[in-house]
Amino acid sequence: MAETTARAEREPARDGEFSPLVLGPLSVWPPVVLAPMAGVTNWPFRSLCRDFGAGLFVSEMITARGFLNGNRLTRLLASSRPEEKPRSVQIYGSDPVDVGEMARALVDEGVEHIDMNFGCPVPKVTRQGGGSAIPLKPRLLARLVRAAVRGAGEVPVTIKVRKGIHPGLLTYLSAGEVAEAEGARAIALHARTASELYSGRADWNAIAALAASVSIPVLGNGDIFEAADALEMMRVTGCAGVVVGRGCLGRPWLFADLAAAFDGRVPDPPPSFGRVREILRDHAERMIEFFGAPMAMRQMRKWCAWYTIGFPGSARLRASLVRVDTLEEMEAALATLPEDLPFPDSAIHAHRAKGSRTQEVVLPEGYLDDLDDDTPPKSPRTEAEIRAWERALGGG
Repeated sequence: MAETTARAEREPARDGEFSPLVLGPLSVWPPVVLAPMAGVTNWPFRSLCRDFGAGLFVSEMITARGFLNGNRLTRLLASSRPEEKPRSVQIYGSDPVDVGEMARALVDEGVEHIDMNFGCPVPKVTRQGGGSAIPLKPRLLARLVRAAVRGAGEVPVTIKVRKGIHPGLLTYLSAGEVAEAEGARAIALHARTASELYSGRADWNAIAALAASVSIPVLGNGDIFEAADALEMMRVTGCAGVVVGRGCLGRPWLFADLAAAFDGRVPDPPPSFGRVREILRDHAERMIEFFGAPMAMRQMRKWCAWYTIGFPGSARLRASLVRVDTLEEMEAALATLPEDLPFPDSAIHAHRAKGSRTQEVVLPEGYLDDLDDDTPPKSPRTEAEIRAWERALGGG
């Protein structure tokens, strides 16, 4: 019976089995969200993923103060193109005034969905009481969510959290209560604690527990590497949709697989190296158009590593790719591998971007003494402080 159940969990969706993800006026099909990831989910990558499939594609995290100060790069990363519908932006802020003002500004610019990040585990952030430390103080979390919801008006606001700080200090259930009470349209749970970072297996039981405790949609995040993983997560947890993060790095066609599976079709086989090379070039050209060649090609070095991981000879190839300065150099390096190389099975679940280490989360001195305190933590104000934080921030 167990084997039969496991096999059924890996089958494509049955007709009518799943529903669109409803976020206020938005109806998202398939119920799939591209996770906001710092340094990753800029317009070029979002547009590439969208060309492969459908869903909700969220920007990388944008700091409220950097946006309001008119920082050029912050504004660029928050920008979009007319064809991006719906337009979704994730914001980070620890001051309710900043958050409310930014929400209003984004709506005025045509943004149709706002996500709030309360899952960032980066030490520089938690040490100040921000990121994944904020849900420890429900009244502060409520002030921030309330400010965004009021500022956004009819535009749906969602939040993203982790399970908590560590296994002995969990916050996700209370965060769900706050999100529901303050008018958030959904809550996404990365089913790991801040101390776990990206190590081990995500705790899908926590997703199920959160889904059972609130009436707003719960989105599950953690260990979605194949379309079948998304279906299985929804079947075993009862969540309303999935958030896809590391699994799509260097694999934007994952969204085509997801669209097929949710529509009841078997996804196509993964591409050979020749097709991967074409997609990589397309990605690079979009990056150059958006950022300009020098910045784009510096960023493409990490993408080259993600796209080629697992292919025979890729370790030697990456030694060249991590130094490329031009599109021509990138193509010359890629041309050294045969086009007919099949996509390696080992690459599907390979670690990309984040390792398997854990950490001890550092909080401000005395932070746990008064969890009813709703005083906003210190946040960057000067241009130099804002840029330093933006470089440090992680998507959670």
